[in-house]
Amino acid sequence: MYAEFFRFRVKPFDLLPNPDFLYPSRAYRKASAYLEYGVRERAGFILITGEVGAGKTTLIRDLLKRNLGDVLISKVFNTSVDAEQLVAMINDDFGLETEGKDKVTMLRELNEFLIDQYAERRRPVLIIDEAQNLAPEVLEEIRMLSNLETDNAKLLQIILVGQPELRERIRSPQLLQLRQRILVQCHLEPLTVQETAEYIACRMERAGNRDALQFEEGVLDEIHRETRGIPRLVNVLCGYALLDAYAADRRSVSLTQMQDLLRSMDFERQFWPESPAVEPAGEDVRAQPFPDASKKADARSSGTAQGLASLLLGLSRRVGELEEMQSRMGENAYLDMLERQKAMERTLSQLSERVDRLGFAQAQRLVQVRQEQPQGTDTDIRPRHGWLWRWFAGD
Repeated sequence: MYAEFFRFRVKPFDLLPNPDFLYPSRAYRKASAYLEYGVRERAGFILITGEVGAGKTTLIRDLLKRNLGDVLISKVFNTSVDAEQLVAMINDDFGLETEGKDKVTMLRELNEFLIDQYAERRRPVLIIDEAQNLAPEVLEEIRMLSNLETDNAKLLQIILVGQPELRERIRSPQLLQLRQRILVQCHLEPLTVQETAEYIACRMERAGNRDALQFEEGVLDEIHRETRGIPRLVNVLCGYALLDAYAADRRSVSLTQMQDLLRSMDFERQFWPESPAVEPAGEDVRAQPFPDASKKADARSSGTAQGLASLLLGLSRRVGELEEMQSRMGENAYLDMLERQKAMERTLSQLSERVDRLGFAQAQRLVQVRQEQPQGTDTDIRPRHGWLWRWFAGD
């Protein structure tokens, strides 16, 4: 939508975990080195954790793009399964037949497959993403899979990737044996303030124009504070900043403009609902025309825009589900669905902007009408401008 305006080849802040837009922060380089070391050195269990949107899936995809030689990888992204379903998913990803077979049969065939791979000097690696969703009995089943071994080596290497609560689950007494088998673990920390600025510039540069949007003093600090250095949230906020600048026909964003955008998105409540609400400073409501109606007008307009923004952000959160679906459907069908999602995003963004502009214009008109009335004739406004009054007063 705004690519031509800013001279981008592609959208710089797409939410897809694209390794081509990888920014190697200090924490990312550390996690990447740990992960590659663990795979190359057959380190048994590897644990990678990070907040939602910290870049864990991008880290895994970056690993898959590397030349790891004799590594054979199975990926599991759907973790809301029982033990038998998990084994079936692993076997299916390794190319083994699963239909009509029970868990005992599938485990036997998996063991035979792993022995064959070992004989051919190939190293099977199992990657389980969103592992914090696994039930304790499924985690125990995964531990049992790690017992598939020869006298000299493990037949299957396992990488668990998940949110911080995964560490808490593994600390439970019933998973002590699993915890003792984790030889490499790393937590993907958020970006620092400086890294956030570099991350934004890096993505715009790789999209085709590093200087597409100028951030005035204090804006980058505000972006880091609101997103807490989480790359996915930086993408969401910067994507909106580009859209807002495009709609206003400008190529810069000031601190005031960014703060207005954050309020219109209700960013704090959308992504950090646990944060305490900050009460606004006291105001002299007597100096405002129609104080009650103005508050209702703001709430009505803001609520509508926030509702549209919530729909858009909900679509963004479905990216992970779309990735999982890609493995079950053809590439063409997946791309078609992705294009539909992007079209919906564009439509919702346009509607949100229109609602904001309409609400502001109507509020200004209401104030003008009030100011034109002689003293003591407040009640005359309702009959003459009934529809406008009802819309703002909530009648």
